[in-house]
Parts: sequence; C-alpha cells; structure tokens
Amino acid sequence: MKILCVFGEHNYGNRKRGTGYEYANFIPALKKLGHEVVFFESLNKSMYSDFADMNRQLLQKVVREKPDLIFFVTMTCEIWLESLQLIREGSDAALLHWNPDDSWKYEQSSRLIAPAFDVMATTYASASEKSQRDGLDNFILSQWAANSAVMQPPLAAEDCRYPISFVGTAYGNRIRWVELLKSRGIEVACFGHGWLHGPVAGQDIPHIMRESMLSLNFADSGVVLKGIRPQRSRQIKARIFEVPGAGGLLMSESAEGLDTFYKPDEEIIIFESVDDLADKIRYMLAHPEQRDAMAQAAYLRTQREHCYEMRFQPLLQTALERASARRAARAKAEKRIDFECFEVIAARHRPSMLLRSFGNVLRTVCTLVWGSQRGPRAARRLLFAISWRLTGRKTYTASGWPGRLFYHES
Repeated sequence: MKILCVFGEHNYGNRKRGTGYEYANFIPALKKLGHEVVFFESLNKSMYSDFADMNRQLLQKVVREKPDLIFFVTMTCEIWLESLQLIREGSDAALLHWNPDDSWKYEQSSRLIAPAFDVMATTYASASEKSQRDGLDNFILSQWAANSAVMQPPLAAEDCRYPISFVGTAYGNRIRWVELLKSRGIEVACFGHGWLHGPVAGQDIPHIMRESMLSLNFADSGVVLKGIRPQRSRQIKARIFEVPGAGGLLMSESAEGLDTFYKPDEEIIIFESVDDLADKIRYMLAHPEQRDAMAQAAYLRTQREHCYEMRFQPLLQTALERASARRAARAKAEKRIDFECFEVIAARHRPSMLLRSFGNVLRTVCTLVWGSQRGPRAARRLLFAISWRLTGRKTYTASGWPGRLFYHES
C-alpha cells in the first residue's frame, strides 16, 4: 500500500529545532509494516508562498502519487477542509488523522475537522467519549508508542553517561521543575530547544535516554476548562514509551491512565510533586540494581505491547474499510480532483484591504505589548482563539481569518 504522510520534517517546520517526532518515528514504522511511504511537508512555510500554494501542491502530490491512504498530523489551519473534500471526491485515498493533543485540542480543532476524515486517532480517552456525545463516529482511541527500529536493551547504571536527563522543548512548567530540582541539589541534563544543550537530532534522542540512569517526563499540557472551571491538564506523551523502548528508566509526572501501560514502582516511577520526585531520584541513584531491574522490565514490556506497528495496523485497516464504504455509497463517477474548483476556493483566501488593515492593527498592538518576536505570534493566537469559538469550522477553511492574515505565524 502507498501511504502519503502529511506533516513536518522538523519541529514547527524549523530545521534548527530538530527532527520532528512524527517524521522520525511514524515513517519508519509504516515502512516496517511493508508500505511504500511518500512525504509532503506541511510545516515548513518557507517552501510555499501561502496556504493556497501549500494546498495546491498537496492536491498535485495526490494526483501524482495516487496514494491508498493519506496520514495527516496537522498543527492549526494549514490544510483546508475544502482541500480534504476535493481529495475525498477526486481520489480513492483513505484519510487518517493522528490527534496528538486532544486533552486541549479536541474542542478547538479535532471535533471541527473530524467529518473530513475516515479515522481520527486520538490518544485521549475523554476525546473519544466527547466524540460520541457530538455524534462523531470516526474517533478511535489509540496511544503513543515506541519506535521499534531504534529499540535498545538497557545499559547497566554504572555504564550510563548521565545520572538524570530530560529531552524536550523548554517551556511552561518544565523550566520550573528543573529549576526546583537544581535548588535541591539535583542537576538535570536537559536537551531540546531552549535548553543549554540545545536541540538534538532525532536519531540521537534514544541514545541520550539509554545513556541516562533516569529520564524525566512532565505530563502538564496547559490549562483546560472542565465545565466552567479552569484546571491544569495532564496527558500521556510519547516520551512515556520512548524512554523504556530506548532502554532508559522513566520517571514521570502522574497522568490519567498511565498505570494501564506500565506498572508503577516495577517498570516506571511516578511522582506527584517536586519533593516527591527529588526523594525518588535520590533513592534510585543510591539503588542502581533496582534501577536496572525496572528498566529491563519496562523495556521487555515495550517490546511486547507498545510498538508503533501494533498501534498503526488497526488504524490503517479501519481507515481503508471506511473509505471503501464511503466510495461504495457514492454515485459512480470519474475520479478527478477538480482544480478549477480549487482555484475558486483559493480566491477566497486572499484578504481584502480592510481585512489586511485589521490584521496589521492587531499585529501592531500585540507587538507593542509582547515585543517584535512574540507579538505577531500572540496576535495570531488571539485571533485563532476568537475564530474557532465564533466561526467554528470556518477557521479551517480557505476563508478563515487566522490563515489569511498570519501565514508565517500559524
């Protein structure tokens, strides 16, 4: 089967921020399942003049490659709903979307774009439940996993290079956790954008985890509304499976459902506070034999149960079956992507002078408040937050304001 992957080669489309997770892990897993994989870059905006150009080139890629399935991971509004509809009507491809952040993205994104896809794979149980409430029947609960191509058995603690490490971008509570540990005399070797060691190549991440006695994971994913009350959200992240798969011992902040994948205190360590974490770090560093036994147990479980090949196979099969049923229900007609229709749609993407003036005013105000670097991004976030609440699905179309006004910041 030929699979077209639509996501970014690098984090946020920026080569300086290292190889993107999906590019480094999903493509090898799909190839290992025996599929032919082709790639379309959707995050590096320097490759296109605007979103119209990106969407046009995606449609052209679909025509050239004739994929059996298209595997999407979108960030905001880069792929239009109209483009997805043209693909559904003009090709035989099944459309699958991987939803990595439904703990907070379900309301603002996933539920709005879901009807365009045959399968929405979510890693968040509550999103699956909400989708049933919302009458969406294409959500499938899945989970992050480990890349079997880079799995390595654990090193003994005495052979590890780093006592404690963390791999991930420096933002939010992560910085505070590391600083609080340092104030307690515990140094963490941190790798990723914003840390002293800086970004690391995707192929180097498993080696860092394997060469660490202890590898940290912070589960915080920001503030979400539960009813009318704001609360901090914790989610299971890919690192949960990456670390054991690489042969490291995972120490993770607690998250709902985590204990269904690994046994606490036997395969991984879960912490609730900085003092709890500091105490457990000191204990594990003083008991290397126990650390080695736990790392080995988690590694073996990851091999048995938590590889991407195991996650993807049922998702791909379901997407193909749903696409086949969709095609059977459609009146037989010549399958051809309608580029004339696309150009009519693309014309809606060009902002009017009045809309452009509004965008410039918003950008200027936010720049005065947050500075020249953060200001334009803040303007885009503000407009996006207003847009999905007031206009819903239109945010993800060619005529959506965030994409029309903030191409490079989206």
